[in-house]
Order: sequence, then C-alpha cells, then structure tokens
Amino acid sequence: MDVLDRRLVAALQVSPRASWGEIGRVVGEHERTVARRLQRLISEGIVRVTAIYDDLRTGHGRPVHLHVQVRPGTAGKVAEALADRPDTRSVYALTGAADIGCELVSPSREDLHHVLSTQMSEIYGVRQTQAQVVLHTFRTVAEWHAPYLSEEEVLELRPAPAPECLPDEEGLSPLEEEIAQLLAADGRIAFTAVAERLDVSVPTARRRVTSLIERRLLLPRAEVEPALLGLEVEAMLWLKVRPYGLDLVGQRLAGHPSVRYCAATSGSHSLIVQVVAAHEADLYRFMTGVVGQYDEITDSDLTLITRAYKRGHLHKSGLLTLDHRWEKTP
Repeated sequence: MDVLDRRLVAALQVSPRASWGEIGRVVGEHERTVARRLQRLISEGIVRVTAIYDDLRTGHGRPVHLHVQVRPGTAGKVAEALADRPDTRSVYALTGAADIGCELVSPSREDLHHVLSTQMSEIYGVRQTQAQVVLHTFRTVAEWHAPYLSEEEVLELRPAPAPECLPDEEGLSPLEEEIAQLLAADGRIAFTAVAERLDVSVPTARRRVTSLIERRLLLPRAEVEPALLGLEVEAMLWLKVRPYGLDLVGQRLAGHPSVRYCAATSGSHSLIVQVVAAHEADLYRFMTGVVGQYDEITDSDLTLITRAYKRGHLHKSGLLTLDHRWEKTP
C-alpha cells in the first residue's frame, strides 16, 4: 500500500461505517478515488470491515488469553486447530516461552474448565497451557488506528463519544443479536440491507444499528495486518503492576498510539499490552521511554508475534484477511 492507501485505511479504522464521501472530505481526496482504492483493498482481502462484541457487557462470555507450549514441529498444526475453534477470537505464533498466544471467549466458568482440562489436551502437540482471564479492557483493537492521520482529521471522523457510565452487562435482544451477526459478517452493511434481511423498516434498522454502536455493545472494526501499514514489528507485552497503579498504568498505556490492545488480567502478570512498531528500535524506545517511566511496573515479559492465524474471529492467509464466507467450518 502507498501513503494514500494507508491514510484511507487509517480513516476507515477510525470510522469503519463512514461513507466514502465523508472519508474523502477529511483526507482531502475525491470520493471516487476513496471508493476505488478502498473497494479494491476490501475485494483483495487486504482489509475487512467487521464488528466485534463487547463480550463482557453483552453476556457472551469472558475473554481469556492462553499461552500455549507445544511439541517441536507442531506449532503450525496446533495454531490452525485453535483458529478453527468457534470460540477463539485471535491466534498468534509467538517467540519466547510460549509458542502460541490465543484469545478465546468462554461463555461460563464451567465451559472454561472443560476447555482447559479436556479440550486443549486433546489437540495433538499441546504440551502445556497457561490461562489469564480478562478483568477489564482499557483498549480494544477496534479502537486503534494506524498513525497516518492528524488529530484534527481523527476528530472529524470519530463518532460521538460513548456515555461515561455504562452498565456492566446489558445483553442483546433477539433482534439486536441478528443485527449484530449481520454487522460481524459485513461491518459496512447498509441500513436498507439490514431492513430487508430482517424484515423490519429502514428507520427501525437504522435506530437499532446506531443504538448498538453508540452503547458500545458492538464495535465496528476495519481489520488489516499491521505489516501492510508499515508496522513490521508486533509484540505482546505482559506486565506485573502493583495493584494501586493498575488502573493508572492501564489507562496511560491504552492512550499511546503504538498500543493496539490493553487489558487487565488474572494470573502471574496483571496487564497485557499489544504493541506495534515500524522497527525493533521503535519497540526498544517504547519499552525504555514509555513502559520504563512507571515505578508501578515491577516486571515485564516481551514476546514478538511472528504470524497471525486469526484476528477478530477472521482467519488469515499470510497477510490477507479471509472473508467470513471463506472461513473453514469448525
């Protein structure tokens, strides 16, 4: 992708449902140019616009991060087996003590117990797993965008802020669940198409879609591999943070432009941070200049992501993101 492609993708990440005309006005390009370029990137599988649930608040389950150690020579097969599971959201190959990182959404404690005690050991090649349950999310990957827009451009594109006080769990009505599934398959689906598919009026479709997004029960997301945006280095950072400083450190790190994801978890490390950078030197500066300034952080474990097999429930083929209709059936 050239510089303009990357700016357009960044704009789509900020506002995945913005019209081509809205994006064009903000980045200073003609609507036809924006439509031609972004439609090409979408049709080639470079970009996919989807939507992800706020699992905690919709009642879908608890996100859990797994570190998986495997037998030599089995990492690829284990990663593919994990990616084929419908409950996994992301699967990565890692450097370090763990060979694979995996995020899954477990509907209940009993389901999680069954996954960890039985199902993981049934996957050939798995030697050991370590699980960390997400307690609080400071930033989701849907809220990150590539650093190719000015602050003014981001503010023009960004949807209205969500209410400050949100209930812990709202759940979805049957109609909202159907709408959410349509948006997960195509994050840019038109209100008229939603109305036609679900046999409701267009105003009803518009109102319900807007409500889901404004209440942040569903987060639209433009998925693209960071390497295609010039961010070749991707890392998972596990931090031990003193309890009194966990909220402060989590919020500060979540606001950094290099951080794609940040959450507090159970386990030996209390904070997980996903970081992207153009070069290893930039990652080093992030570790020393950003992470290193917090006395509340007592320990860190840094691993690099060498390959993504799945992100946001979407399978990967190299650097391409597969459409939902092309996914393998679990």
